[in-house]
Amino acid sequence: MGDPGSVKKVLVVGGIGITACLGFVALLFVGTLAAAGSLAGGAAGGAVALAKGAVPAQYQGLVQKWGNLCPAINPALLAAQLYQESGFNPKAQSPAAAQGIAQFIPGTWATHGIDGNKDGVRDVWDPQDAIPSAAYYDCELAKYVKDAPGDPTHNMLAAYNAGPYAVIKYGGVPPYSETQNYVKTITDLSKSFARPVTRVEPSKQAAQAIQYAQQKLGTPYLWGGTGTAEQGGRFDCSGLTQAAYRTAGIELPRVANDQYNAGPHPSRDELLPGDLVFFSDDLTNSRAIRHVGIYVGGGYMIDAPRPGAVVRFSKMDTPDYFGATRVTAAGAEALPTAPAEEQEAEEQGEEQAEPEEGPEGAADAEPGGEARREEPETPEGRSDEAGGAVGVKGPYVLNAHGKVA
Repeated sequence: MGDPGSVKKVLVVGGIGITACLGFVALLFVGTLAAAGSLAGGAAGGAVALAKGAVPAQYQGLVQKWGNLCPAINPALLAAQLYQESGFNPKAQSPAAAQGIAQFIPGTWATHGIDGNKDGVRDVWDPQDAIPSAAYYDCELAKYVKDAPGDPTHNMLAAYNAGPYAVIKYGGVPPYSETQNYVKTITDLSKSFARPVTRVEPSKQAAQAIQYAQQKLGTPYLWGGTGTAEQGGRFDCSGLTQAAYRTAGIELPRVANDQYNAGPHPSRDELLPGDLVFFSDDLTNSRAIRHVGIYVGGGYMIDAPRPGAVVRFSKMDTPDYFGATRVTAAGAEALPTAPAEEQEAEEQGEEQAEPEEGPEGAADAEPGGEARREEPETPEGRSDEAGGAVGVKGPYVLNAHGKVA
């Protein structure tokens, strides 16, 4: 079973010795109660900042700046829209000819596109123009519906989806299920892009996810594995975390870099058992994440590390540690998903022949460390096995304006 010695290590939490192989679920509740006791006061005021690495570094300054263009938007909300539209892919194009990182259709771009970088050209394919234009368009919509009752941001999002006339006609968010869902989706998703200003509320589903992962200890790794009977019940890293949270009633995306956006991001010293922990060779960009595990306390996680290894307890404090996500049902539900047929093609395309195993004894390597970083890279340059483009997952659902919703 991988590294049996690591399972016998004793973790000390609040002065209580807990044997690792039997006590991680108990540790969850100790940590959860401690964190719950520290939650006080409510959200702090002030400007909204972006969570670490949530927006690719080359766009973070633009999103932070233009996300403060008017009171109806903030940087996290703008980031959520861009992620929902294109996955931060500046080359994205939908079947309805929506173009670029902000997915403007030509007619809307002609009216609302601006020269954000002041180079004399309004280029829908240039994020330095498209991101400011997205913020400008949001703020223009907010002006159109400023007299409508209700939350100004919700009304702006509703106008984005259904048009400002519908918001004015119905005195707020119109009674269209698509529009109401869009408002909720972007609002919930924005919480995954905002840097927390208080301690993040403990997860109610963490214990079930950990219990499932514990039951899979010793299961051999499979590149592209999601635990199906056809795969012999084997997993890769994100397949294991997806399956674990599915048993708790939460459906996570298939790949690790999308799972990062399934909830708010606690700091390292605020981690609780059940949090997803992520690893990357680029610590500035969540789209480059290539590995994920489930934190169980005491600096350890359960993960499916690489070919030739098994699901096991591993140390998580390594130089490639990127950050963490406290999964929420609303956060996971808000994430955009590709059509079912595209997901199937994406997974089949990446389930190539399993790479050669590492050197003899690699499966018993010390948890964490180099063993994880030696995972073979996919054609996209990361070791998150299900694959698919690192950026856009589209085509997504189009809204009333032909833009991606």
